[in-house]
Amino acid sequence: MKTILDTFDHKILTLLESNGRISITNLSDQIGLSKTPCLNRIKKLERDGHIKGYKAIINHELIENNHIAFVQIKMDDTKTKALNAFNKAIKEIIEVEQCHMIASNFDYLLKVRTVDMDSYRKVLGEKISALPHVQHSSTFVVMEEVVTRD
Repeated sequence: MKTILDTFDHKILTLLESNGRISITNLSDQIGLSKTPCLNRIKKLERDGHIKGYKAIINHELIENNHIAFVQIKMDDTKTKALNAFNKAIKEIIEVEQCHMIASNFDYLLKVRTVDMDSYRKVLGEKISALPHVQHSSTFVVMEEVVTRD
């Protein structure tokens, strides 16, 4: 059953999305509810799956893995069994930050994060290209990140 969200729920989600560590006091003040009802709503949003989790946002420049490439993947087979094999295998490549099945002239779009071009080339050649049913790939290297909504 789908939960109907009201204005308070949407405000909570918006504020938590921009700052997952906001205090319950600050959150309740900003949305206009007392702490207990606010906390109860958060727990319900978590329980119902509207909030999937909380994470740290990493400064990739400081840990030196700020080389980003977007990779288009064309499959040689797009039947369910082949797609499932690819979907399972891609999850094992830690450098793949995102993977999306696309309705286009290619089948998947990957966001790959590595230290530099050499390490990306190894990930592409030894890991991504070796995945089940990969026919070919095209790479687009990021020159500058303009907007991110972490």
